[in-house]
Formats: sequence, C-alpha cells, structure tokens
Amino acid sequence: MPAARIDAGPGWRDRADADVDVLSRHSQEWARLPIATRIDHLRELAANTAEVAERWVRAACGAKGLEMESSLAGEEWTSGPWALLFSINRLTETLEAIAATGAPRLGRRAVSTRVDGQVVVDVFPQNAWDRLLLSGVSAQVWMQPGVTAANLADTMGVFYKQEAPPGEVALVLGAGNIASIPALDVLYKLFAHGLVCLLKMNPVNEYLGPVFEDVFADLVAAGYVRFAYGGTDVGEYLTRHEGIDEIHITGSNRTHDAIVFGSGADGAERKARGEAITTKRMTSELGNVSPTIVVPGPWSQRDIRFQAAHIATQKLHNGGFNCIASQVLITNPAWELEQRLLRSVAAALASAPHRPAYYPGAAERRRALAQVHPGARTLGGDESAPATLISGLDSADGAQPCFTTEAFAALLAATSIDAATVEDFLEQAVDFCNQSLWGTLGANIIIHPATARRHAAALDRAIARLRYGCVGVNAWTGVGFLLAPASWGAFPGHTIDDIQSGVGVVHNSLLFDRPQKSVVRAPFHPYPRSVAHGRPTLLPVPPWFVTHRHAHQVSERLTRFEADRALRHVPGIFAAALRS
Repeated sequence: MPAARIDAGPGWRDRADADVDVLSRHSQEWARLPIATRIDHLRELAANTAEVAERWVRAACGAKGLEMESSLAGEEWTSGPWALLFSINRLTETLEAIAATGAPRLGRRAVSTRVDGQVVVDVFPQNAWDRLLLSGVSAQVWMQPGVTAANLADTMGVFYKQEAPPGEVALVLGAGNIASIPALDVLYKLFAHGLVCLLKMNPVNEYLGPVFEDVFADLVAAGYVRFAYGGTDVGEYLTRHEGIDEIHITGSNRTHDAIVFGSGADGAERKARGEAITTKRMTSELGNVSPTIVVPGPWSQRDIRFQAAHIATQKLHNGGFNCIASQVLITNPAWELEQRLLRSVAAALASAPHRPAYYPGAAERRRALAQVHPGARTLGGDESAPATLISGLDSADGAQPCFTTEAFAALLAATSIDAATVEDFLEQAVDFCNQSLWGTLGANIIIHPATARRHAAALDRAIARLRYGCVGVNAWTGVGFLLAPASWGAFPGHTIDDIQSGVGVVHNSLLFDRPQKSVVRAPFHPYPRSVAHGRPTLLPVPPWFVTHRHAHQVSERLTRFEADRALRHVPGIFAAALRS
C-alpha cells in the first residue's frame, strides 16, 4: 500500500507530491464509482469508526486533560465518534434512496412553502429512533430563493445526476478543536461532491491522525484518501500544489485570507486590491461571534435556572473552543427578570465543570478582550483562561471588540436592547445581530412557549430575518452541528474579500445543493414540565448540557447504539439520561 502519511521531516515535499499524484490517478475512478460500491465503503467506514471509538475518545481526553469517567468526556463521545457515525449512517440512507429511486428520500409532508415563497424541508426527526433518543428536537432546512417545491428534487444529490463526472482532488485543512470535524469534512467532500481527499491534520489535534487513518483505511488502500501532518509550511505547500483542485478549510478567516491573498503586509495589500494569488475553488467554515437572544416572558425560577445552564453550555462546551460558542447574550432591561437571569448565568458559569484551556492562545485572547472592559468578572475554571463574564456592553456601539472579534475562549459578553414590546425587541435584536456582530454561522433564540405562541408572527419573522446559517430556537446551534440532515455553514453570500464565516456547507446528509439556513428547535422546559407545556421530551437534562452528571455514559451508549442500532443499548441510554 502506498504511504498514507506525510510527515514534516526530511523529504516531506517528495512524499506530498507522490501522494497527490496517487490521488490524482484515482480521482476519476472514485468520481465514477458505482453507487453500490460507495455504499459498501460507507458501511466499512461505520464499522471502522465503531472499532476505534473508545480509542478515539481516550486519546482526546488524554490530550485535553480529562478523565474518561468525567461527565465532560461525554462531549468527546458526542462530538467525536457519535457525530461521525450518525453522519455516515444518514449518508448511507441517502445513497440507498438514490440507488433505489434516483433521489434522496423525504417524508410525505416534509416540504412546505412559506407565504414569501421560500421552500422549507423538515429533515429531523426522520424515524422513531430520532423521536425517542433525541426527544423533542426538530430541524428544518430553508432553501435559497429560486428553489421551489417543483424543482427541489433537481437541487438534491446533484453530483449523482452527472453521467461522467470529472475526477478532482480536494485538500481538507482540518480543524483543531472539535474532534469529528476533519473526518466529517472529508466524508462530505468524498460522498457529496465525489472528490478524493488529502486531509491535512491541524497540529493541535494531529494525535487523532492515526485514528482517522484507521477509520479511512479502506479508502486509503484504494487510493482515494491521504493524510498530511506538519505546520504552516506543509499547509502552504499543499494549498499551492498544482495537483490540488479544491480547498476546504475549517478554521479562521485569517488563515483563509493567507491562502487566498498571502500573509503579512503584502497579503493585506493584495486583499485591498482584490488580487488573489490562488484560483482554486474554496469552501470554508470560519467561525462567528454567536449571539443568544433572550426574549422576555413569564419565566419561573426553575426556568431561569434551566436556561442559565443552557446558556452556560453554549459558552463552556469544549472549553469555549467552538466556532459556534455563544459570545454575546442579548437581553431586554424592561424585562423584570433580566437581572435575575444574568445572576443565574454568572452562577452557572462559575459552578459548571470546566475543561483545562487546551487550545493555544486562549489565555491571550481572553485577556485581550477582558482588559478592554474593566468590569469583566472571572468566574472559575482553568486559571490560565478562566470563565469570564463581561456585562453592560452598549449595543449601540458596534465597534465593541466583543462584537467584532471571536474570543474562542470561555468568555461571554452581555448587552441589552431596551424595547417596550416583544415585537420591537425581536426586531431590534435581529438588526443588531445582522449589522453589528461579526460572522453569520449561527444564532440562538431562547423564548418561553407562551411567548412564542402569543407572538408567533414576530418570532417567525425574526427567524426568517436572521442572516445566519443555523438558527436555534431553545436549542443551542451546536445541536444543529451534530444533526447530519441539517446543513452546516455560513449564511450564503460571502465573498473572498469579505469571507466572514465562510462559503459552502458540510454535513447536509440529504445533499441539498442550495440550502440557505437550518432551523433547529427544542423544548424550552425539560421533562416532566415539558409535557404540561405541550412540547413533550423525555429528557430531564439534555445530555449535551455541561451540567449533566452522567453525560459520558449517555453519550457512550448513544455511540454504541449508532454503531449497530441494537435494541439492547436503549435501556442503558435512558437509565443514564434519567440520572441527570
């Protein structure tokens, strides 16, 4: 078998050239592979992922300073092997449907058209297991203008409609934070776009490279996947390589601009002139200053505690090292419960279990933002980069650093918008998010169901107007990241000279070619109070909450279930989930 690994030691350029050549020679073969053979490869990927799952989580916990029996290890199960298995299984179902009928399968009543003509597709839940295991969670994908109910099928699985697609090579520059991202991005390029892939591991989590090599072993042996390791010198060489046709990056807008325009002062000047140094196609997911809009309503004290834990989860999951971590909390000072909620959020940030600040530069980024605001409070956590709350930011000042700079650390900023009515508050909050906050990846809305019913039109308008690729309603947008049938990426429309959160989508297991945004919903109340409020869920605390004491057990058992769909796993899942 040809070498599958490019090390940044002597001779790495020659090995890189050789591996790109292998991919190029096999690219057309992969592009035109029978769909039945692709399905076989997906099944091999699932089996390989199940086999390495515990090793994967153990490696991630070791690198991030976590105990395998810690509740925080649940994050590594969920956003690691479970996320990859879930996507593999949903892609398998899509390809099976294409093989049988020529198109991905949708539910009988899944497609609807809004009064403004925008097409919406219900994509989750898809089956009884979804309704049981992720009880109460739902997702839609809203399409871009021009997609109609009549032509929707023409915009799904477009690659599989080609008779003789060309063979091309994609370079995937892997993320260093969420463990499944590199593998998920490769999976999407392989099966959605028919590209062979060279995965350049990020130095932060290159320890997972051998795990991924085992996951993709069959595709490596066939010449469809290769791996690269090393620093910026390796990355730069590969982005300029004449054998690479397309680049996908999950990372920062600064790295994107360095690829497109070059680095340093020369790169900045070229960007100002609109003078790109690469003509390769690029797709990207580049982060966000994520807002959480809290809509005033008749909250009880239990509601405040539960939603404070929800907000703390949006911030502290993975130590705050998420492109979708909530960064700006938006409240209304006219709401009599505003200060009580803010105090509860501070308490939840202080008391939640914290990860070590494993990601490079976290302390410096947190310090730089905190120093701008003398009132910043530290609330516990790793002493090198403690959880930090900055209160009282002026929403009218769009130049606030917390509005324009992604912290990528455990820092949450609070601001307010004074409005007399819910309608006015939602209108102004959406304007603030769209106009003042950097990025368009994801936005959260937290709203009491009674308020949502009473102001249904205003809520619907807010969701429609938010220019974000994912909108979570009582569900953190991180759940949207995990749901494979939802699309994941920036709101469409960015350009290479103003890239913000990026271009294109991933995940998207139903293979929509023109999605605009995904909308994810979850119950405002946990079980059993959710039943009384008409949005039933079986979860007293969602397993992705940082406050769930048995999240590691729930997530491991969900992963085992996803590996074989065996009924024997289900009692254990609920036993752990209900011990929250």
